[in-house]
Amino acid sequence: MSAESPGHNEHHLRVFRRRFRAWRGSRPFWAGLLTMIGGVPIAYFPYANLKLGNVTLAMATTAGAGSLIIGVLLVTLGFTMWFHQIVRVFAGVASIVLAMVSLPVANIGGFVIGFLLAMLGGALSIAWAPGKPAAPSVEPKQPDAAQTFGGEPDGAVFPEPRAGEPNTHATDSSVDANGGRNSAG
Repeated sequence: MSAESPGHNEHHLRVFRRRFRAWRGSRPFWAGLLTMIGGVPIAYFPYANLKLGNVTLAMATTAGAGSLIIGVLLVTLGFTMWFHQIVRVFAGVASIVLAMVSLPVANIGGFVIGFLLAMLGGALSIAWAPGKPAAPSVEPKQPDAAQTFGGEPDGAVFPEPRAGEPNTHATDSSVDANGGRNSAG
């Protein structure tokens, strides 16, 4: 038996959390989440019945189907922001337009809650930009001594001479700006 206690294994939780964080960072996660949450009250409130004692208060409007369509489209756009980042600008603009349409159609945009969440999600989707990948930390390659001026690795690299031309770059210190060649050739 070992003197050390095996303790609580948190390895799987850490791995899941690290993978989720990487997944979340590579897409407009919060924009999609807010857009989806904004679609729920827009679709729900026209079909909700509120009971106050023995009185049932129905919030149904004549545009109940329109509210349902707007809410479902907002949830779909939220998933689109998550899984198809390339169309994030279109999804953001479409969610803003649908949020604006929900004001007159869906009980003042789901009592302004859904409207504000969908607007914020659309704006975040438009503003999101993918991060630049980390550059690998590789040291720059030094040129060969035969390609450098004077055989010293000072960073001045010259092209190889053409067939039949003498190699003047290794001995001559005055070189034209274009490598001593005619610009037509």
